[in-house]
Amino acid sequence: MAGEFDLVLERTLDAPADLVWKAWTTPEHIKQWWAPRPYQTPECEIELRPGGKFYTRMTGPDGFDFSGTACILEVEPGKRIIWSTTMKDGYRPNEFKDDGCTGFPFTAIHTFEDAGDGKTRYTARVMHANQKDRDAHNEMGFRDGWATCADQMAEVARELAARA
Repeated sequence: MAGEFDLVLERTLDAPADLVWKAWTTPEHIKQWWAPRPYQTPECEIELRPGGKFYTRMTGPDGFDFSGTACILEVEPGKRIIWSTTMKDGYRPNEFKDDGCTGFPFTAIHTFEDAGDGKTRYTARVMHANQKDRDAHNEMGFRDGWATCADQMAEVARELAARA
């Protein structure tokens, strides 16, 4: 259940759950969908275990260059991954800067459910500490940005299916 400081994205993706999971958890695939085009993700590392590292670097044609490290908190293969920007790998505390991108911590819960007919019910719940942080994330374009990336992730999963 979503809390008052959460942002939630729910989508039914036209791709099978096992391949959506693969697209979400494999660095070479994450690089293809993590940033809304024309932005790119030239770097990604993910260690799928509690305490593992989740790192991405995004760049854009406007000179945008942002990297972030989070800590994987929980992994239920094929079903759920939870990570938090409050920590980096090894459960070490993360530093936060008031730069518009890293000025607020959050924890993200991603779930993947088989929706039948080769589709996946994908939910991303992003939990914030307070209304100010939630609003800042929303104003950055959470809904459009994360929805675009979810669609791009489904494209990657469909490409994986076509190659299988």
